[in-house]
Amino acid sequence: MPLDLASLTDPANTALLAVELKRVTVGDLQTSSPDGAPGNPLGAVAAERRLVPLLADLARAARAVGVRVVHCTAAFREDGAGSAANAPILAAAVKHRSRLLLGSPEADPVLELGPEPEDLVSVRLHGVAPFVGTGLDALLRNLGIRNVVLVGGSVNVGILGAAIEAVDLGYRVVIPRDGVIGHPTEYAELVLEHTLALLARITTIDELLAVWR
Repeated sequence: MPLDLASLTDPANTALLAVELKRVTVGDLQTSSPDGAPGNPLGAVAAERRLVPLLADLARAARAVGVRVVHCTAAFREDGAGSAANAPILAAAVKHRSRLLLGSPEADPVLELGPEPEDLVSVRLHGVAPFVGTGLDALLRNLGIRNVVLVGGSVNVGILGAAIEAVDLGYRVVIPRDGVIGHPTEYAELVLEHTLALLARITTIDELLAVWR
Protein backbone atom coordinates (compact mmCIF):
# COMPACT_ATOMS: atom_id res chain seq x y z
CA MET A 1 0.00 0.00 0.00
CA PRO A 2 1.45 3.39 -0.98
CA LEU A 3 2.49 5.52 1.98
CA ASP A 4 1.39 8.78 0.37
CA LEU A 5 -1.89 9.78 2.05
CA ALA A 6 -2.86 12.03 -0.84
CA SER A 7 -2.83 9.10 -3.29
CA LEU A 8 -4.88 7.01 -0.86
CA THR A 9 -7.54 9.70 -0.56
CA ASP A 10 -7.65 11.11 -4.09
CA PRO A 11 -11.18 12.55 -4.47
CA ALA A 12 -11.47 11.03 -7.93
CA ASN A 13 -11.55 7.49 -6.51
CA THR A 14 -12.22 7.78 -2.77
CA ALA A 15 -15.38 7.41 -0.68
CA LEU A 16 -15.94 8.28 2.96
CA LEU A 17 -17.92 5.45 4.57
CA ALA A 18 -19.83 6.53 7.68
CA VAL A 19 -20.38 3.24 9.50
CA GLU A 20 -23.29 2.91 11.96
CA LEU A 21 -23.51 6.60 12.75
CA LYS A 22 -27.22 6.42 13.51
CA ARG A 23 -29.39 8.84 15.46
CA VAL A 24 -30.22 6.18 18.06
CA THR A 25 -26.59 5.11 18.51
CA VAL A 26 -24.57 8.34 18.66
CA GLY A 27 -27.11 11.03 17.75
CA ASP A 28 -29.97 13.02 19.21
CA LEU A 29 -32.14 9.94 19.88
CA GLN A 30 -29.49 7.94 21.72
CA THR A 31 -31.18 8.33 25.12
CA SER A 32 -34.22 6.40 23.86
CA SER A 33 -32.16 3.23 23.36
CA PRO A 34 -33.06 0.49 25.90
CA ASP A 35 -30.54 -1.12 28.22
CA GLY A 36 -28.84 -4.12 26.65
CA ALA A 37 -29.22 -2.89 23.08
CA PRO A 38 -26.07 -3.25 20.96
CA GLY A 39 -24.06 -0.06 20.65
CA ASN A 40 -25.40 1.58 23.80
CA PRO A 41 -21.98 2.41 25.32
CA LEU A 42 -20.91 4.14 22.10
CA GLY A 43 -23.12 7.16 22.73
CA ALA A 44 -21.14 8.24 25.77
CA VAL A 45 -17.81 7.61 24.03
CA ALA A 46 -18.92 9.61 20.98
CA ALA A 47 -20.03 12.53 23.15
CA GLU A 48 -16.80 12.53 25.15
CA ARG A 49 -14.67 12.58 22.01
CA ARG A 50 -16.91 15.00 20.07
CA LEU A 51 -17.05 12.39 17.33
CA VAL A 52 -20.13 13.66 15.51
CA PRO A 53 -19.09 17.33 15.11
CA LEU A 54 -15.60 16.26 14.09
CA LEU A 55 -16.99 13.91 11.44
CA ALA A 56 -19.51 16.49 10.26
CA ASP A 57 -16.56 18.80 9.54
CA LEU A 58 -14.72 15.98 7.78
CA ALA A 59 -17.77 15.11 5.67
CA ARG A 60 -18.17 18.74 4.58
CA ALA A 61 -14.54 18.86 3.53
CA ALA A 62 -14.93 15.56 1.68
CA ARG A 63 -17.98 16.73 -0.24
CA ALA A 64 -16.30 20.02 -1.12
CA VAL A 65 -13.54 18.22 -3.04
CA GLY A 66 -15.76 15.54 -4.56
CA VAL A 67 -15.23 12.65 -2.15
CA ARG A 68 -18.47 10.66 -2.04
CA VAL A 69 -20.01 10.25 1.42
CA VAL A 70 -21.80 6.92 1.96
CA HIS A 71 -23.88 6.22 5.06
CA CYS A 72 -23.68 2.52 5.95
CA THR A 73 -26.29 1.53 8.51
CA ALA A 74 -28.24 -1.45 9.82
CA ALA A 75 -32.02 -1.65 10.23
CA PHE A 76 -34.72 -4.25 10.70
CA ARG A 77 -38.17 -5.09 9.45
CA GLU A 78 -40.76 -5.06 12.20
CA ASP A 79 -41.19 -8.83 11.85
CA GLY A 80 -37.43 -9.41 11.77
CA ALA A 81 -37.60 -11.18 8.41
CA GLY A 82 -34.21 -11.45 6.71
CA SER A 83 -32.24 -10.75 9.88
CA ALA A 84 -30.39 -13.72 11.37
CA ALA A 85 -29.59 -14.10 15.06
CA ASN A 86 -26.56 -16.31 14.41
CA ALA A 87 -24.15 -14.41 16.69
CA PRO A 88 -24.59 -12.95 20.18
CA ILE A 89 -24.49 -9.35 18.97
CA LEU A 90 -27.02 -10.12 16.23
CA ALA A 91 -29.32 -11.95 18.63
CA ALA A 92 -29.31 -8.85 20.86
CA ALA A 93 -29.93 -6.61 17.86
CA VAL A 94 -32.90 -8.69 16.67
CA LYS A 95 -34.32 -8.70 20.21
CA HIS A 96 -34.16 -4.90 20.31
CA ARG A 97 -35.07 -4.36 16.65
CA SER A 98 -37.92 -1.98 17.54
CA ARG A 99 -35.25 0.71 18.06
CA LEU A 100 -33.96 0.33 14.48
CA LEU A 101 -36.95 -0.21 12.24
CA LEU A 102 -36.58 0.49 8.53
CA GLY A 103 -37.64 4.03 7.76
CA SER A 104 -37.73 5.13 11.40
CA PRO A 105 -35.98 8.31 12.61
CA GLU A 106 -33.90 6.20 15.00
CA ALA A 107 -32.33 4.28 12.12
CA ASP A 108 -31.48 7.42 10.15
CA PRO A 109 -27.92 8.77 9.96
CA VAL A 110 -27.09 11.38 12.57
CA LEU A 111 -28.54 14.74 11.56
CA GLU A 112 -25.18 16.50 11.52
CA LEU A 113 -23.98 14.18 8.74
CA GLY A 114 -26.98 14.55 6.48
CA PRO A 115 -27.48 12.70 4.31
CA GLU A 116 -26.96 15.46 1.77
CA PRO A 117 -28.51 15.07 -1.70
CA GLU A 118 -25.25 13.85 -3.22
CA ASP A 119 -24.65 11.25 -0.51
CA LEU A 120 -25.46 7.55 -0.83
CA VAL A 121 -27.14 5.40 1.82
CA SER A 122 -26.56 1.65 2.12
CA VAL A 123 -28.83 -0.11 4.62
CA ARG A 124 -28.45 -3.78 5.53
CA LEU A 125 -30.91 -6.13 7.24
CA HIS A 126 -28.35 -8.60 8.50
CA GLY A 127 -24.70 -9.12 9.38
CA VAL A 128 -22.19 -6.98 11.24
CA ALA A 129 -20.37 -5.15 8.43
CA PRO A 130 -21.46 -3.10 5.40
CA PHE A 131 -20.30 -5.00 2.31
CA VAL A 132 -21.44 -8.64 2.33
CA GLY A 133 -25.04 -9.08 1.23
CA THR A 134 -25.55 -5.43 0.24
CA GLY A 135 -25.14 -3.45 -2.95
CA LEU A 136 -22.33 -1.33 -1.50
CA ASP A 137 -19.51 -2.90 -3.51
CA ALA A 138 -21.38 -2.44 -6.79
CA LEU A 139 -22.26 1.17 -5.94
CA LEU A 140 -18.64 2.02 -5.19
CA ARG A 141 -17.26 0.25 -8.26
CA ASN A 142 -19.80 2.01 -10.48
CA LEU A 143 -18.43 5.29 -9.14
CA GLY A 144 -14.84 4.26 -9.83
CA ILE A 145 -13.99 4.08 -6.13
CA ARG A 146 -10.74 2.33 -5.20
CA ASN A 147 -10.10 3.81 -1.76
CA VAL A 148 -12.39 3.95 1.28
CA VAL A 149 -12.02 6.05 4.42
CA LEU A 150 -13.79 4.37 7.33
CA VAL A 151 -15.28 6.38 10.18
CA GLY A 152 -17.82 5.58 12.89
CA GLY A 153 -18.22 2.52 15.05
CA SER A 154 -17.56 0.27 16.43
CA VAL A 155 -13.87 -0.52 16.22
CA ASN A 156 -14.68 -3.79 18.01
CA VAL A 157 -16.87 -5.19 15.22
CA GLY A 158 -18.23 -2.85 12.54
CA ILE A 159 -15.07 -0.99 11.57
CA LEU A 160 -12.97 -4.14 11.83
CA GLY A 161 -15.46 -6.06 9.68
CA ALA A 162 -15.66 -3.25 7.14
CA ALA A 163 -11.88 -3.07 6.85
CA ILE A 164 -11.54 -6.81 6.32
CA GLU A 165 -14.33 -6.90 3.74
CA ALA A 166 -12.93 -3.88 1.90
CA VAL A 167 -9.42 -5.31 1.74
CA ASP A 168 -10.73 -8.68 0.56
CA LEU A 169 -12.68 -6.90 -2.20
CA GLY A 170 -9.56 -5.07 -3.36
CA TYR A 171 -10.06 -1.60 -1.86
CA ARG A 172 -7.36 0.38 -0.12
CA VAL A 173 -8.44 1.46 3.35
CA VAL A 174 -7.73 4.57 5.41
CA ILE A 175 -8.89 5.01 9.01
CA PRO A 176 -8.54 8.23 11.05
CA ARG A 177 -7.95 7.01 14.60
CA ASP A 178 -9.94 9.92 16.09
CA GLY A 179 -12.78 9.28 13.62
CA VAL A 180 -13.66 5.83 14.97
CA ILE A 181 -14.80 4.67 18.40
CA GLY A 182 -15.15 1.47 20.37
CA HIS A 183 -15.87 0.33 23.90
CA PRO A 184 -13.93 -0.14 26.09
CA THR A 185 -11.77 2.64 24.65
CA GLU A 186 -8.56 0.94 25.76
CA TYR A 187 -9.49 -2.16 23.80
CA ALA A 188 -10.35 -0.08 20.74
CA GLU A 189 -6.88 1.45 20.82
CA LEU A 190 -5.35 -2.02 20.90
CA VAL A 191 -7.44 -3.12 17.91
CA LEU A 192 -6.27 -0.05 15.99
CA GLU A 193 -2.64 -0.69 16.86
CA HIS A 194 -2.44 -4.44 16.48
CA THR A 195 -5.08 -5.35 13.89
CA LEU A 196 -6.41 -2.41 11.86
CA ALA A 197 -2.90 -1.06 11.30
CA LEU A 198 -2.22 -4.27 9.37
CA LEU A 199 -5.19 -3.62 7.09
CA ALA A 200 -5.34 0.14 6.68
CA ARG A 201 -3.40 3.37 6.68
CA ILE A 202 -4.04 4.82 10.13
CA THR A 203 -4.17 8.60 10.12
CA THR A 204 -6.04 11.46 11.83
CA ILE A 205 -8.93 13.74 10.92
CA ASP A 206 -6.58 16.73 10.81
CA GLU A 207 -4.29 14.95 8.35
CA LEU A 208 -7.25 14.17 6.11
CA LEU A 209 -8.49 17.75 6.30
CA ALA A 210 -5.04 19.00 5.36
CA VAL A 211 -5.06 16.80 2.25
CA TRP A 212 -8.61 17.62 1.17
CA ARG A 213 -8.40 21.34 1.86
